[in-house]
Amino acid sequence: MRGGQGAARAPVIQFTNCRILRGGALLREDLWVRGGRILDPEKLFFEERRVADEQRDCGGCILAPGFIDVQINGGFGVDFSQASEDVGSGVALVARRILSHGVTSFCPTLVTSPLEVYHKVLPQIPVKSGGPHGAGVLGVHLEGPFISREKRGAHPEAHLRSFEADAFQDVLATYGGLDNVRIVTLAPELGHSQEVIRALTALGICVSLGHSVADLGTAEEAVQSGATFITHLFNAMLPFHHRDPGIVGLLTSDRLPAGRRIFYGMIADGIHTNPAALRIAHRAHPKGLVLVTDAVPALGLGNGRHTLGQQEVEVDGLTAYVAGTNTLSGSIAPMDTCVRHFLQATGCSVESALEAASLHPAQLLGLEKRKGTLDFGADADFVVLDDSLHVRATYISGELVWQVEEARP
Repeated sequence: MRGGQGAARAPVIQFTNCRILRGGALLREDLWVRGGRILDPEKLFFEERRVADEQRDCGGCILAPGFIDVQINGGFGVDFSQASEDVGSGVALVARRILSHGVTSFCPTLVTSPLEVYHKVLPQIPVKSGGPHGAGVLGVHLEGPFISREKRGAHPEAHLRSFEADAFQDVLATYGGLDNVRIVTLAPELGHSQEVIRALTALGICVSLGHSVADLGTAEEAVQSGATFITHLFNAMLPFHHRDPGIVGLLTSDRLPAGRRIFYGMIADGIHTNPAALRIAHRAHPKGLVLVTDAVPALGLGNGRHTLGQQEVEVDGLTAYVAGTNTLSGSIAPMDTCVRHFLQATGCSVESALEAASLHPAQLLGLEKRKGTLDFGADADFVVLDDSLHVRATYISGELVWQVEEARP
């Protein structure tokens, strides 16, 4: 029903009494949907001479593009970095549970793991469209094992790797194939990394810089080779220094390729990044900011001991640590919480906060014509929010996939 005569015959749904996020502004317009896509009402009226088959009153709510989480390690007891015979059921559970947080697409993320984990898990996480069953899978984010020992954070040191002489073949041997991979986080100061970045980029895989002690010059070379993303800015990298700002300096670098935008992830959970640091990054480069949860399997479970790949994680209140240490190991905040905290911490506009969780990750992955937007022709993946940005309902391909309990008749 996505094109041709089938889509033309599909019912037209008109969402009324709402404010739509489109073109960076909240517009008091109706949203028209048919066949899973956003429809241009003028063409409907003047070319087809049709009106809506059904109207839905949104009660004055905000309609924003569905949120896209490009870094999520698991949640609700599911650990994407744990090998099993049925990884798919765990991915499906997370995909279903994050609908209530407005997430319509995500990149399941694996932390540094033994080779056998990659070889067993990766083939079981194919790209998959979203729907009533859950959020869509855009491809896997591999965070490690080609990262810095010094800035490994919660990644187990025993499984870290550096690139061998035949670097790209080493990557293939490590992961066992890249068919389902969308993002790879690596440390650009490792030997042969520029060669790997060029090879991954040539395959359409997004390369992200993170868990790194790279100086600014090395980071700029990585971007010139094709890297486009920074994994959780400020976390697991050298702190900003005025004589060499390191990876952080990419936000204002004048040595990036013409027309290239660098994007950077931020964990706006109130724990990983001080509000002042959020404000600095946002004011320096607002169009590149991508909100990520970096959520761990303990998301939604409360205090206690949980896993993250090969490590034990201890959750205490709002914080997750590698058990027995003070090393942060991801977040337990869902995406809608991050959006609200980001809005409050930075004082940015509602539009900017929503675009950081939708448009910007879509642009990072080259999906901005289909995802992260409510422009005509885009996928009708959107979230219905009240004025305080709490999720009231979630739609994928124009179909209601989650609704808050009290809103149900």
